[in-house]
Amino acid sequence: MRDPGPGAEPEPPRPREELRVAKAPTIYDVARRAGVSKSLVSLVLRGSSRVSDEKRAAVLTAVAELDYTPSRLAAGLAGSRTRSVGVVIDEFENLWFAPVLAGLRASLGGYSLSVADAALNAHLGLDPVEAFRSLRVDGLVLAGEVPEAAVQRLGIPAVVLGTRSMLLPGAPLVASDERAGGRLATAHLAELGHRDIVCLSATGASSAAREAGYREEMGERGLAPRVLRAARTTESAAFAAAAGLFEAARGGAAPPAPSAVFAVNDPMAVGVIGAARARGIEVPCGLAVVGYDDSPIAAYETLSLTSVSGDPRELGEVAGRALRELLADAAGPVPAGASGGAREPVPAELGRDAAPGRAAPAPAALLPPRLIVRRSSGA
Repeated sequence: MRDPGPGAEPEPPRPREELRVAKAPTIYDVARRAGVSKSLVSLVLRGSSRVSDEKRAAVLTAVAELDYTPSRLAAGLAGSRTRSVGVVIDEFENLWFAPVLAGLRASLGGYSLSVADAALNAHLGLDPVEAFRSLRVDGLVLAGEVPEAAVQRLGIPAVVLGTRSMLLPGAPLVASDERAGGRLATAHLAELGHRDIVCLSATGASSAAREAGYREEMGERGLAPRVLRAARTTESAAFAAAAGLFEAARGGAAPPAPSAVFAVNDPMAVGVIGAARARGIEVPCGLAVVGYDDSPIAAYETLSLTSVSGDPRELGEVAGRALRELLADAAGPVPAGASGGAREPVPAELGRDAAPGRAAPAPAALLPPRLIVRRSSGA
């Protein structure tokens, strides 16, 4: 700028020119262009043989079109393991999850477990899978309902634990045969002489499977099924539903109260017992009750609840071992220029479009249930 000289007006400041920098393409841009997951792009860039020729060509074409250059720093960070596993459960109020988590801890020694409550996250408008993305967990155990697409986007090894509405490609299923469990509970009550047996159910794949077993057993015995639905699978929701049932029967506005109730989980069975006692109905003399999951409360002397056991601790242990195998399978060679143990995530696409000779893992286990008989059923 020239000197204006004494007494001259200073020149007004010139407007600063905006510096526009073109945004460098990222691995996510490549994934979107190729129509695949970020993890599959990573496998292609590492030269993995586990990707089909069609997917490999799509990724390489996208790389060329976008002029994408992988970041060596990002590759090094992505290759490191966090030695952590994310666990999604339906809700902490369901006591079934306590022994499941104990089984997971027993079989996933050396890994830290982070637990997310799917019901609470949904209430808050949050996605637990996205939270685990920021934590960079090595794998997932899905013991609660989550969006399937979110898990596939994350692209890491996962195991589905329990009867769920989702069946993820490449994710082993570890579950108890809950339809058989529903039949066990119903058969037990029928063999004790009960003919009017109500099933207290709720929403969810697990409840539906147990209810289906009840319906099958009732049908084979020539008995008419009566299903009562609670708003949730909780003690309070079951109490409200059962109280309504008993009140309607007392007022003559509905069929008589049943002689037995099969509740699709133990907290719901506790709610039924509470509602019965509040109306002077003694258990088991006036009402036989069977629950499901054989949670710790079932064995309490004051409750003594007959319950179907799917052995949740064993389910947790089997699920943990299945995830360990997937994590070991996902660990690939260390990329050039990276240090430490590399991880090579298993993209969702590999479950349905794997390279020849590499099939998706089969379901890991379907464990048979057993009935634990206590006083509540009057046996």
